[in-house]
Amino acid sequence: MLVELIGGYISNSLALVVDAFHMLTDLAALGLTLAAFWFASRPKTPEKTYGYYRLEILAAFINGVFLVSLSFFVIYEAYKRWQKDVLVVDGESLTLIAIGGLIVNLICVYLLHDSADGNLNLRGAWLHAASDALGSISAILAGLLIMLFDWTWADAAMSLFISLIIIYGSWQLIKDSVNVLLEGTPSHINLKALEKTIRETKSVKDVHDLHVWTITSGIHALSVHVVHEDGISQQELLRCVKSRINKEFGIGHLTIQMEKEGDPDNECICTFELGKVSSRGTGA
Repeated sequence: MLVELIGGYISNSLALVVDAFHMLTDLAALGLTLAAFWFASRPKTPEKTYGYYRLEILAAFINGVFLVSLSFFVIYEAYKRWQKDVLVVDGESLTLIAIGGLIVNLICVYLLHDSADGNLNLRGAWLHAASDALGSISAILAGLLIMLFDWTWADAAMSLFISLIIIYGSWQLIKDSVNVLLEGTPSHINLKALEKTIRETKSVKDVHDLHVWTITSGIHALSVHVVHEDGISQQELLRCVKSRINKEFGIGHLTIQMEKEGDPDNECICTFELGKVSSRGTGA
């Protein structure tokens, strides 16, 4: 990082300076990731009944915001450089230093790759490393174009190109993180198909108040009211519904309320208004 920062200053390369500052944000992001994992491992408390799992998602959100903010800054700097009539960039120094940075970044990408698929927080750290590697590649390409054709504008152009790629990937990370924080339905869960699976279970007459959300990466929860025929074993039906949901959708944290068909005591009306939640009725 320090080598790239000094090299970028000496060679007058925006791509190298940006890559150096990007690596600095990577260090901060990795520190945030480690801190989130440490907090997430702490036991739950009466005040934090789910523990601190959501800190991982919050860290992923912050990582995404960092990346997008940095990218917009780079776009601004690239625009300012294009306004200059004369710009001297040392293409040889730019290329050599960027090659060294690429080697380091590729090692980081390899080490984080296997863990990035199932965890938003690690995905954010991997995205930082991958965008660093792309930044190094663009810096190398810019250096070669400057050396071969004296295209000094290539430095700013490649910086702009890589910034757009980073924004695209980071925006998806932010969207996924916000969806978890707002307790939205996980993107891989088809809520209609899930409801259909429950309804098709023998003795089930109706389904209502179905909710699915993510506690943290890889841990999903579900709550639902299931209306069933009279005269059947609730425990047997409950086992059957749980088994189907777990097998077909991979949701293990389940809260299922069983209700007899036509029983007025099962009526539950919930109204959610700004600053007020009202309900009446009890469940069987």
